[in-house]
Amino acid sequence: MPDTDLAIELIHEDAHLLVLNKPAGLLCVPGRGEDKQDCLSARAMRRWPDALIVHRLDMATSGLVLMARGAAMQRALGDAFANRVVHKRYEAIVDGAMPVRDEWSVIDAPLMADWPRRPLQKVDPAGKPSVTRWRTLSSSKSNGEHAATHVLLEPLTGRSHQLRVHLLSIGHPILGDALYGSAKVQARAPRLLLHASELGFVHPATQQMLRFQSQPDFALSLSSTARP
Repeated sequence: MPDTDLAIELIHEDAHLLVLNKPAGLLCVPGRGEDKQDCLSARAMRRWPDALIVHRLDMATSGLVLMARGAAMQRALGDAFANRVVHKRYEAIVDGAMPVRDEWSVIDAPLMADWPRRPLQKVDPAGKPSVTRWRTLSSSKSNGEHAATHVLLEPLTGRSHQLRVHLLSIGHPILGDALYGSAKVQARAPRLLLHASELGFVHPATQQMLRFQSQPDFALSLSSTARP
C-alpha cells in the first residue's frame, strides 16, 4: 500500500534494509539547486534516519530501489552490486514492432560519455564494456509509426543510461525518452516508459534469498497486443 508519509510505496522494511518503489520524475539523491532537493533519499530519511542510497535509477525511471540502513549494510549491498550478484530486471515499451520470442537476446555495446552533449552517453568502441539481455513480451497490432513492443531487460553491467542507449542502438528507443528519443518518440508517452520491476539478492545479514517485484503502471499501454 502507498505510504502517505513518503508519497512513495514501501515494498519491504527490516532492521537492515528497505526496498522502495520510486515514482517517475523523482530524483534518487539531491541535485544542484534548491528546486532539486526533494528526492527519494530525503523522503526516506524523514522516516528512517539511517537510510542510505545503494544504487540509483534515473529521475525519469520508475521502480524498485534498494536502500541500506547504516554504513555497514551500505558497504555490503554496494559490494553485491559491484560484484554483479544482484538480479535486476526492467520492463519498457519501445518504439517499433519486434518479433515476439521466448529466447533472450544480448546487446554487447561499449558505452562512454558523449562529452559535447553531456549527460548523454553513446556507443563507442573505446567505451566501457556494457551488456544487456532483452526479451520481447508482446507487440502491438499497429504497424508503422504507431507500432510498439513490450520488452524485458536485464542489464549485466550498470552503466549510466545503459538501457536507453542500448535500445536506441538497435533502432528501438524507449517511448517517452526525452533524452534519446526523437520528437515523435517523445510525444508517444507522457513519461519514459521504463520501470525497474525486479530485484533479487542474498540478504547480507540473514543470508536469505530475497526477490521483489513491482508491476509498471504503463503495462496497459499495449492493451492491444499479439503473440504469433
